[in-house]
Amino acid sequence: MQLIRYPDMAEWPALQQRAAAGEARELEERVRLIFEDVRQRGDEALREYGARFDGATLTDLRVRTEEFTAAAAQVPFALQAAIRQAHANLVTFHSLQRPMEERIETMPGVECWRRAVPVQRVGLYIPGGTAPLFSTLLMLGVPARLAECPEIVLCTPPAQDGSVNPIILFTAQLLGITTIIKAGGAQAVAALSGGTESVPGVDKIFGPGNRYVTAAKQLATRYGVAIDMPAGPSEVLVIADSTANPTFVAADLLSQAEHGPDSQVLLLTTSDTVLAAVTAEVERQLATLPRREVAALALQESRAILLRTPEEMLYFSNQYAPEHLILAVEGAEQYSAGVTSAGSVFLGHLTPEAAGDYASGTNHTLPTNGYARNYSGVSLDSFLKKITFQRLTTEGLRNVGPIVETMAEAEGLHAHARAVTLRLQSLEASQ
Repeated sequence: MQLIRYPDMAEWPALQQRAAAGEARELEERVRLIFEDVRQRGDEALREYGARFDGATLTDLRVRTEEFTAAAAQVPFALQAAIRQAHANLVTFHSLQRPMEERIETMPGVECWRRAVPVQRVGLYIPGGTAPLFSTLLMLGVPARLAECPEIVLCTPPAQDGSVNPIILFTAQLLGITTIIKAGGAQAVAALSGGTESVPGVDKIFGPGNRYVTAAKQLATRYGVAIDMPAGPSEVLVIADSTANPTFVAADLLSQAEHGPDSQVLLLTTSDTVLAAVTAEVERQLATLPRREVAALALQESRAILLRTPEEMLYFSNQYAPEHLILAVEGAEQYSAGVTSAGSVFLGHLTPEAAGDYASGTNHTLPTNGYARNYSGVSLDSFLKKITFQRLTTEGLRNVGPIVETMAEAEGLHAHARAVTLRLQSLEASQ
């Protein structure tokens, strides 16, 4: 990790930069070409990209029934039990987010209300590669099911033999998701945004991924498809005071660094002793990680920064707007009152970020790359649309009608006013 001591505030914007920001234009052009190809050639293009990027020769892009049947036997019983418990915790937390339909009388005879309706067709993107994220399937599948979305399509990259990771298939069965497409990367997002022979087009796409997937999701919005958020490479920021346990902090930093070489981790501390102890502990723990080469690449773009006060650390963090924020400080809950920009916050020395990644019950699909300044993480609400309704009685029309007439005439929208006037005149004539 890069060590920075007491940087001037003018240096902070440079320290808050994510990696590889300058590659955006070239990356977007590559993604655009993939989109055009998939929209023109459909399944044929998906098979070619599967061979090129995943090394898989695919005949059928959809997971077959017999593949589902064989999956459970390949998942250890202890892992099955863990997934079921995580599923139960997620259901408990997310089910309480269900909105109530409440009718409001804004003035006598004028009744308004809002109804939550599920997004009809949703696409879930689950990263594969060296670490298939079945936990992300839980995070997306649980609220999609609770929202009662009628159609759920799952895309995930295949292995070289054309199979889908059995843990992902087991989790999909637990969630009742049966439409699973063997496709990853920007090509999967392109297929979901427009549909192909095998892939149903959807109304909204969910799920994290690398820079290509993030760029593809943003491009999908130009085709009228909504997305959950611009969720890209994983990141964590740890604020640690002198009471922090360096061993715990180092483990938390590495838990995000091991996601991928483009992940980013930041440490902020007011203690030079903690700074030295954590960086040494990161090196010690890194040497024992199976994914140490991946984590080491991420650490090259990561920083440990010594600041002067707790207020400076909080201000820096809010500017950075991390996906995950760990408050390894004394009085963490009181300190957290000052947090204004973060995807998810973990309070105290005994709350690892990994708990939220898997099983505490909160959702781990969160905004990255500074988008926590204006986006929330995925929730049940992400899978719902809100439709407003209103109804006027005779009394209501007489009460609100003259107000509408006056405002519409002032804006020069005479047909608006007339729509009210004719009704009022009809009421008077009927008396």
